[in-house]
Amino acid sequence: MRITGGLARGINLCNGGRKEVRPATDMLRQAVFSSLGEVVAGARCLDLFAGTGAYGLEALSRGAVSARFVESDRKGAGAIEANVVAVCKSMKGDPRSCVVDQRDVFSWLCHGEKFDLVFADPPYAMLPASASKIFDIVFPVLPENGVFIFEMPAEIEVSDARMSMYKRLGKGRNDPSACFFRV
Repeated sequence: MRITGGLARGINLCNGGRKEVRPATDMLRQAVFSSLGEVVAGARCLDLFAGTGAYGLEALSRGAVSARFVESDRKGAGAIEANVVAVCKSMKGDPRSCVVDQRDVFSWLCHGEKFDLVFADPPYAMLPASASKIFDIVFPVLPENGVFIFEMPAEIEVSDARMSMYKRLGKGRNDPSACFFRV
């Protein structure tokens, strides 16, 4: 698993030795960021269920100005901190532009912050049952014209009356899927 584009392209990401982690594939992340294009430059990012921090770090590498990572697992949070240091060093960036919150996503509070890009890659076993709770967390932090990318198994369909899905990548039967939403 590595950063696929931008200033830190090719930097390998560690997962903290956790075998149970299912990181976003390089191919899907590359497709997501190709679809986002210029939206990433200057964006403030939130990476929920961050795992290794791959989505938020990819955004930083491609021009985002900051990233906040929410990950409940202690080893995962440690891996994200190490990955932040590696990616920021590679791109000569400031690791203080990143915050790692080690806490459960469902108990995390944003304190009024807004994020231009929000990524959620939850454990697939919790979907679709927890999808509405995830939308409840994302909706208040997403400004008008912000983008929410929700990764899930291709066979799952989710929706929220407050947001419109405008794109879906990876519809193959055995592929993970990334759904793009706007307020």
